[in-house]
Amino acid sequence: MASRIVLRDVDAGYGAVRVLHGVSLEVREGETVALLGTNGNGKSTLIKCIMGMVRPQAGQIVLETDGGPVDLTAKSTEEIVGLGIALVPEGRRLFPKLTVEENLLLGAYRPAARADIAGNLAFAFEAFPVLQARRRQLAGSMSGGEQQMLAVGRALMSSPRILLVDEPSVGLAPILVSRVIAKIKELKERRRLTVLMAEQNFNQATKIADRGYIIVHGRIEFEGRSTQELRENELVKKYYLGV
Repeated sequence: MASRIVLRDVDAGYGAVRVLHGVSLEVREGETVALLGTNGNGKSTLIKCIMGMVRPQAGQIVLETDGGPVDLTAKSTEEIVGLGIALVPEGRRLFPKLTVEENLLLGAYRPAARADIAGNLAFAFEAFPVLQARRRQLAGSMSGGEQQMLAVGRALMSSPRILLVDEPSVGLAPILVSRVIAKIKELKERRRLTVLMAEQNFNQATKIADRGYIIVHGRIEFEGRSTQELRENELVKKYYLGV
């Protein structure tokens, strides 16, 4: 089923603190879209709005499918996951005292994924062999890179069509960042996913993105229709490339 996410004029924040100001963007089926911004500019808040974890104060967030538009602002996080949208959260958010396999299985709670738990588990182990080798190990005892792989694998256990990835590079050594980003690209192609990735590492994000947006102080300041357009933008040169 074809699908895309569309945000129109979204305002959001926490109490009296406004974080997002009139944000509009779209993620079309089959794309990898990068949401680029340095710390504190609203990337995670935008992701949380899509997932129903933060309610917008104004604007629309719509999942458009062949069956018609779905207003995500009227849905709970559980219902949004049930629509085929999965999140790899910033900081991994694993259950450290549960095993690798137990963490993976917790990702398969949505009804549409329960029938294919065995297949999805096999796919996660194939994609990340270290997870299979350490399936009985406590998640909290793994390295940061291994935990990030586990967080991605857990999201895949829900059989998503759309994958939201929030700051996959945080806390990882550069070599691990490169591996994780490359793995996201591989999984996207193998599972035919649609991906929105919030990231501050411009060079890594643009290795796999089809296009992207730059968010500054909660506003979309630039939309690049290609990674080349992003690289040539003055904001990118100033904040990311040191030009």
